[in-house]
Amino acid sequence: MDHAVRFSRRAGARRSGRVGAMNSGGARSIAATGRPHATGAPGANWLTRLIVITAMLVAAATAIYLGMDETFGWDARVNCAAVDAYIAGLDPYFIKNLKDTKYSYPYLPVTLDAFRPLCAGGVLVAHYKAIYVVLAILCAVALPGFGGSRRSLRDSALRVIFVLGGFVGLEWILATGNFAILSGLLTSVALALLLRPARCKGQGNKSLPLQFAGAALLGLLTSFKLVYCPILAALYLLPLRRSRKLLLIAVAAGAFALPVLISAVFYANLFPSWLSAISGQIPGQHSPGNDVNPSLLFLALTLADHLGLVGSKLVVALLYGFAAVALVIAPFALTVWRMVAARRPADARSALKWFDRWLIEHPVAAMRLVVLAMYALYLCAPRLKEYAFFDVALYAAILVVDLPTVGLAVVLTIAVGLPALASITGYVFIDGFDQLGIALVCFWIMLQAQSQSQAPEQVVRAAGIEPAQRLRAEGF
Repeated sequence: MDHAVRFSRRAGARRSGRVGAMNSGGARSIAATGRPHATGAPGANWLTRLIVITAMLVAAATAIYLGMDETFGWDARVNCAAVDAYIAGLDPYFIKNLKDTKYSYPYLPVTLDAFRPLCAGGVLVAHYKAIYVVLAILCAVALPGFGGSRRSLRDSALRVIFVLGGFVGLEWILATGNFAILSGLLTSVALALLLRPARCKGQGNKSLPLQFAGAALLGLLTSFKLVYCPILAALYLLPLRRSRKLLLIAVAAGAFALPVLISAVFYANLFPSWLSAISGQIPGQHSPGNDVNPSLLFLALTLADHLGLVGSKLVVALLYGFAAVALVIAPFALTVWRMVAARRPADARSALKWFDRWLIEHPVAAMRLVVLAMYALYLCAPRLKEYAFFDVALYAAILVVDLPTVGLAVVLTIAVGLPALASITGYVFIDGFDQLGIALVCFWIMLQAQSQSQAPEQVVRAAGIEPAQRLRAEGF
């Protein structure tokens, strides 16, 4: 299996030449968008050239993957073979019932009916690569921004570049034909519905139904890939009153459980087979849970194997927990503490109430924290397949456009440019932790940029509403 890799990232603002204009432009950029960099930052020319070069590398690498032979795309064939077996009255969770495949079908029984229109006529299997590239571009277009300002051409280009080339996610999807591209598109829509800044007094109530729709859609998507359900907890960081946030989480959790319940009740003959297939209890056939993957859990298993303790589940669990806390959770928590707890008034009695109030007073920073939290929880997932980094790239694409010049250049180079160059030259990363390592480095860079972002008062005004008005609108 010949799988490739890449890296890409972003561009800076144009220098004005007049100091007064540059200063006022920088102030407008921060006030309007809440960005941690100045509009007139030096180095825009070389950064623009870096973005153009990276875009060319991504285009060339994507063209190479579009020209792959028909031996690739096995996941698309498995999914549609399962639908065909289901239509024929066979149990699709037994590989012997699937045509021309050695892999099992891992999704809930309810998805068999959901995928029927996609597999009808064999069009998707025959032309999945071109269809997936178009869907990836739509993912980038659908991604939300912060602060309510109109998206610039540069920001849109950066997001397209990062979605197409970030963390080698799309290359793995094109190689495998996995339906993760569909969940990626719906994830972009869900984030666009959830991350809607309140621009004027009372708009929060009007946006609430759309946020409920976004939460429900996000919950449904996590039922498609069960191991990613912890990302629903990130909704607590939304700049809303606590009761509303908990209600959104409840809606998302209900949407997550709904497909499972439907499968258990209305597909009772297939539900036990699904459980057996994903748990590896069907003798002599492939189990998705046994796949090698670049996750922190598999990293812990590798370390335990080197220590000769791979047979101890306790040791593996401890190593996995330590890696997740040390590499992801602790850095994120420290960043939040620097932003929030360090500014907590001495007379504030409830830390949680102060945190809720801080999120409402700083909606742009809060929405960035939501995306960063989803990014972090995705990295902590116990089963993080190579193509799942496409979703990680979606989260990163939202954040990357606001990085300072140097941080943007580093992220663009290591996450998109170098992997794209590796794909073009034929160098392949297989069965390693390259994707995970790159995603972690980018995560740390984004955390650092977030902790050094703009002053709190400027973020509140970035949403177009004064602190007192914002609090009254949310019921404080």
